[in-house]
Amino acid sequence: MKNKTIAIHKGTLKDADTGGINTPVYTSSAYDYINRDETFYPRYFNTPNQNAVAKKIAALEHAEAGLVFSSGMGAISTSVLAFAGTGDHVVMLDALYGGTHHFATEWFSHFGIDCTFAETSAGDVINAVTPGTKVIVIESPTNPLLAVVDIIKIAGFAGEKNITTIIDNTFASPVNQTPLDLGIDIVVHSGTKYLGGHSDLCCGMVACSNKKMGKILSLARVLGPSLDSRACYLLERSMKTLVLRVNAQTKNAMEVARFLENHPGIEKVYYPGLENSEGHEIAKGQMTGFGAMLSFEIKDKNPDLFIKGLKIISPAVSLGGVESTICSPSLTSHAEMPKEERQRIGITDSLLRLSVGLEDAGDLKQDLDNALKKVSH
Repeated sequence: MKNKTIAIHKGTLKDADTGGINTPVYTSSAYDYINRDETFYPRYFNTPNQNAVAKKIAALEHAEAGLVFSSGMGAISTSVLAFAGTGDHVVMLDALYGGTHHFATEWFSHFGIDCTFAETSAGDVINAVTPGTKVIVIESPTNPLLAVVDIIKIAGFAGEKNITTIIDNTFASPVNQTPLDLGIDIVVHSGTKYLGGHSDLCCGMVACSNKKMGKILSLARVLGPSLDSRACYLLERSMKTLVLRVNAQTKNAMEVARFLENHPGIEKVYYPGLENSEGHEIAKGQMTGFGAMLSFEIKDKNPDLFIKGLKIISPAVSLGGVESTICSPSLTSHAEMPKEERQRIGITDSLLRLSVGLEDAGDLKQDLDNALKKVSH
């Protein structure tokens, strides 16, 4: 089956009693255990609604197993801790999502885990590996600078060294990138973004082999970041339109990126789909589309005034919804990162991150142009 068909049908549990074609919402937190091979319980991550979504993400990511979490941070923190413990070393990109970066800097020491942050290139990641490295965590494209890392090169090296690789695939989504096909061990998502797609859910997902999932699930059942059945139902419904939404958003993003690239009021645009982007060639080799996220800096260096001039694009801290949103990473996603560290990796106070939605591309360009004109006057 192709992705559009998978997104609609995979994992769906049809109602045998009524013939309903949608997965029913199983609200029970108590299930009969007599003469059953498995005990169902929400914290065990095995209720029918949890399983429906897990099977869908597994199919989309070409994985043997999937798991749904109550947040993206629940997904990635559980995945890392399942394979790294006291005395172990972890390598992470320094350009990761701010919450993941904060997790490492604030909490790894409590678990006895050592961490090295590497710059965004396969060579830098590989050079940061030590004999004690157990996990490599990457993101591509990165949040918020849309840098692209050579996934195949990192995965190949890690495989030879028996190091578990984890990638945050939120920005690309399985529509534009399937990292397991490139050799990565574990894929994580903030499902709050494109998988949910309507800015009304908080959730996370993991996809990997059955063997890797065994360890993740064992830890997850102890930590307890499970998602309730009602939210799972909404998530499954949203995922049915994932491919249609992301393809349309990706097309819009390319048009908006080219517009901004040629606008006199823009200093720089970060988008892997642009031919002059540093990671463009690598992205062409490992992505089927360049995604719907981009970031940019305005020449006036007054992002607050620019944002206030927008009428269609809304300031918001999340991304991936059907509506276009914009934010300053230094004040939102990466606010917990020390300013010196933000500046070092290129996240300036004037950097703006744009999540391109499903509006008419011409309307979005007009909105951006009007706001830029207000800043320049």
